[in-house]
Amino acid sequence: MKRQFTLLLIFSFLIGLNFAFAQTGKNTIEGVVRTSDGKNAQDVKVTIDGTEIEKITNEKGHFTIDGLADGRYNIIISAPGSIDITKTIDINGGNKITTEFKLGISLAQLDEVIVSSTRFGKNRPSSTLRLNEPLLQVPQVIQVIGANTMIAQQVTSVSDGLLKDIPGATRLEHWGDVYARVNMRGSRAAAFRNGMNVTSNWGPLTEDMSFVDRIEVVRGPAGFMMSNGEPSGLYNVVTKKPTGITKGSAGIMFGSYDLYRATADLDGRFDSAGKVLYRFNLMGQTKNSFRPYEYNNRFAIAPVIQYNVDDQNTLTLEYIYQHDKMSNLGSYYIFTTKGYGVYNRDFTETNPEIEPTNIDEHNVTVNFVHRFNDNWKLTTQASYMTTKQVGSSMWLDSITSDDRIRRTVSMFDAINTMKFGQMYLNGEVKTGAVNHRILAGLDLGDKEFYGAWNQSKEIDANNALFDPNNPSYTTPSNGLPVFDRSLSIQQMAGIYGTITQKYSGLYLQDELGFFDNVFRVTLAGRYTSDREVSYGTPTSGNRFTPRVGLSASLDKWTSVYALFDQTYVPQSGIRRDGQTVKPVTGNNLEFGFKKDWAEGKWGSTFSIYRILKNNQTSNDPANTPSEVYVVQFGQTKTQGIEFDIHGEVLPGFNVMANYALTDSKITKADSSSASQLTIGDKVPGYAKHVINGWGSYEFQKGFLKGFGLNLAYNFQGHRTTWSWSGASGQLALPDYIKFDGGLFWKNDKMRITATMMNLMNRYLYSGASYGSYYYYQAEAGRNFRLSLDVNF
Repeated sequence: MKRQFTLLLIFSFLIGLNFAFAQTGKNTIEGVVRTSDGKNAQDVKVTIDGTEIEKITNEKGHFTIDGLADGRYNIIISAPGSIDITKTIDINGGNKITTEFKLGISLAQLDEVIVSSTRFGKNRPSSTLRLNEPLLQVPQVIQVIGANTMIAQQVTSVSDGLLKDIPGATRLEHWGDVYARVNMRGSRAAAFRNGMNVTSNWGPLTEDMSFVDRIEVVRGPAGFMMSNGEPSGLYNVVTKKPTGITKGSAGIMFGSYDLYRATADLDGRFDSAGKVLYRFNLMGQTKNSFRPYEYNNRFAIAPVIQYNVDDQNTLTLEYIYQHDKMSNLGSYYIFTTKGYGVYNRDFTETNPEIEPTNIDEHNVTVNFVHRFNDNWKLTTQASYMTTKQVGSSMWLDSITSDDRIRRTVSMFDAINTMKFGQMYLNGEVKTGAVNHRILAGLDLGDKEFYGAWNQSKEIDANNALFDPNNPSYTTPSNGLPVFDRSLSIQQMAGIYGTITQKYSGLYLQDELGFFDNVFRVTLAGRYTSDREVSYGTPTSGNRFTPRVGLSASLDKWTSVYALFDQTYVPQSGIRRDGQTVKPVTGNNLEFGFKKDWAEGKWGSTFSIYRILKNNQTSNDPANTPSEVYVVQFGQTKTQGIEFDIHGEVLPGFNVMANYALTDSKITKADSSSASQLTIGDKVPGYAKHVINGWGSYEFQKGFLKGFGLNLAYNFQGHRTTWSWSGASGQLALPDYIKFDGGLFWKNDKMRITATMMNLMNRYLYSGASYGSYYYYQAEAGRNFRLSLDVNF
């Protein structure tokens, strides 16, 4: 098998290199676009009038259009903030013509205009998604949320309000403000950082937005790019990189519950020639809670160095450090036999004397890009991430009918280490009348998680249980735990606290474009080899999965697509019956429509999908608080529709609005779980109806110019909990409705934003049933944020 795998890898790259150096024998137009100050103009659109041909200039301002028949062509250069430039070129006889264009604006002006014009979305994915084409042409919905959007919405981390921008996305509350567990399309969305799958059972630590350039949300299957991944989709956090322009920004934020936050972003070059560039981001934050004795203090440092070796080679070194000091992880929970939301919103069952939890994350990434020419490049990157947690978590040991509880505090020390290696080739070439966009690559991953939760103490005595109707926050009757940390975390974790995974993935994709790329056929396949050891249970597998996509441009601004993809996702867990946890397999089918309006100022997407998954897991409903068994469903079917609009729909009026209808049910029961699971039961972790809206209006004229208003709305209907929900008699979660609103003032250098969260002061919460009792976690009532952001 290793020999076959090696041969397949070599064969795939030989195919890519063959395409790279193939000669078409037709006409070619090459060009470079420069700004008024002579700098290279990146991300400028190049089109040929009357055709669907569209190119985007690379970081050197270059573009290439090949495979052209003899004739006369009008080349149009379009850049935001600049008048379109048109040049007529006659070409014949298999010639190559080189030309140059000069914009009417400087590089600094172009950069500012591009950032401003794409505040609420971008039309191309980052290189870490490995797709070298406009989003409108991809046979899938990919949504880009830019940094300026997050500043306008006052979002500080992935787990802090970002989901309202993503159709159908919900966040499972179990992990508080530490881990961003995002669900969409009926299951967990994989978490990626710069194109690497950093998903784990307990991680990753939610990224702070201070060092994030954009978040790319891939709705639907994405394994063709990432070797393996949930068919529901993924979100890819793309961190800030140097731009080569000397500039900076700083921000401060104040808010309810003692929120104090400061950020700084410095961007520039070490030398006048621009060979060595830098980017440095710094963040510090302290924050308490509407619940007493609860806090979360963080800081982050993120330096990046980029060395432009020459016109063909670029080396980038990046380091991210995040530190989190917070109250006990159990401070979010309320346990009760009576249902959800039965106690005051600010009620807590934690104890102020419990030691804090400290989390430190280090992430080092090296990226090297070699450009063969304007159409072909090879990217290689390696990354190492380690997260160390030292702290504890609180749960309950027992509960009486009148809600008096015996609390248990358990050690929760953990080390999560991930290593990644990636190499992928992007290219574009013509063979006859067919345009080929080639993607080929290799992914390697090695993940190790060690969780030490083998020490615990019941802090309440039998005759002095914690009483929520008469709470005491003095030293508990049984005292506080003193954990023995003389052994390493790995030693304390043992077999039943250890999860390891090693995988390799090889993928090859060719998008064939016909009729001047108006009609596109995507043919792709991936081979995944994986081995896991989860809580002492080893699993392994090898699988080839195909992908077929169709996409057609109805006109310059409109496309339709269809997609078929197969899924293979290794997964971990322990079954009560002792059987091995099987990997997720399945089929995905999707159809969609995309349209950009008003010459790209705003866009809309519509998609309808069906996902069949085999062997999806959930927590065993028979678990005691100390058990971690899972059940497997056999087969589930998730289907739904999604719709969204985004962009500037009217002058000064920007909108991000979406709706998702999701239905996810068990269609086949696993034989070993048949007594517990019933065909037709809902799958945990989604809301049937999700409606999100965010609107921002900025006055364009008069004395109010620069002032504006924001309003956000979030609705989740028919919610299921994160645990198995097939047992009879369980209470359903109520519908979720939340409004946020605020004001802002801005000019070219400064922005002041004030937002009131939860305007209606609704008692909002999420939770789950654990058989004889419930738990829930409440959200804050009406609260505010005030921020000042300055560019210099």
